[in-house]
Amino acid sequence: MSQDDSFSRSEAPDGAPSGSSRARSASPRRGSGTLAVALLLSLVAIGGAGYVGWRQWQQAQDNAAGNTALQGLQRRVDSLESVAKAGDSERNLLRQRLGDADQVNRSLREELLSQAERTRNLEDAVAKLSEKTLSGHDAMLLDETESLLRMAKERYDLFHDAQGAAAAYALADQALAAVNDGAFSGLRQSIGAEREALAKIQPASLDASLTALSALRTAVLELPLKPLDTAASDASSSHWSRITAAIGNVVKVQRTNGAPLSVADARFARELTAIDLAQAQAALLASDRDAYAAALKRADTGIAAQFDTNAPAVKQARTQLATLQAQQPSAPVQLGAALSELRNLRAVHALKPANASTGTNGAKP
Repeated sequence: MSQDDSFSRSEAPDGAPSGSSRARSASPRRGSGTLAVALLLSLVAIGGAGYVGWRQWQQAQDNAAGNTALQGLQRRVDSLESVAKAGDSERNLLRQRLGDADQVNRSLREELLSQAERTRNLEDAVAKLSEKTLSGHDAMLLDETESLLRMAKERYDLFHDAQGAAAAYALADQALAAVNDGAFSGLRQSIGAEREALAKIQPASLDASLTALSALRTAVLELPLKPLDTAASDASSSHWSRITAAIGNVVKVQRTNGAPLSVADARFARELTAIDLAQAQAALLASDRDAYAAALKRADTGIAAQFDTNAPAVKQARTQLATLQAQQPSAPVQLGAALSELRNLRAVHALKPANASTGTNGAKP
């Protein structure tokens, strides 16, 4: 018997139930408490086992995640190593390329220096060729231009032929346009200016004026003279005219060639007027304004003095002379500026080779 049983028995009062009955009543309670404790312990064990299992599972998951992260890091490290190796190889390749580029640059520098020397040689050769060209093709064209300009100037100075001089200037401009040297391009402006001056002085009615003067020279031979020079029968009613007629029947004055005085005077007056008109034509062709105006004035004075001013033909002739006097020829121009400029340019170009050779000889010492 246990101590509890003995204790319960010893301290049990009188009249209390016996120990067996109490044990019967306490056994179910004790069995249920044990079962509860067992259940509790089993639950705790199950919970602890579950917790441990969960923790292990959690650790396994963490380990798996860590392994995955490690693998990823390992892969990244491997890729970085490969990239680093590729970068090293690229740097090595770049170093090699830079070395090659340096060698190429050195060779190019040497080639550039040689090319500069060749360029200088080519420039000297081109300069010599240009000199030869100027002395050949261009010199021939410049000679032709100079000859045409000189011919135009002389033609205008001697014959006042503005049209012919302008044509010569046009040919000179064409010849100068074919010159390859650009130093002579400005000369064309001077030639063009003199051509314009010649075109302006060219009278628009030159042919008409010459034709009118020729017609007047022909008409002078048919113009009627003054009545006193032609016949004296119209004044027979006058007393003095009868006396003059009587004396004329007795005394007659004749030329040595037998021509009457009136006929000789008429022929002389017509010839003088025709000469004045011919001088006007010559002055018009020569562009001599003063001589032209003086000849027309002498012709008009002679017609007014010797011919019948009341006759329609004489009036028409004087009207034509007045019209011609109003149409004065233009003032002459001075030519030769373009010719002088051409000669100066050619002289300057002729001095250039001599100066260049002198400078080269002076630089060699």
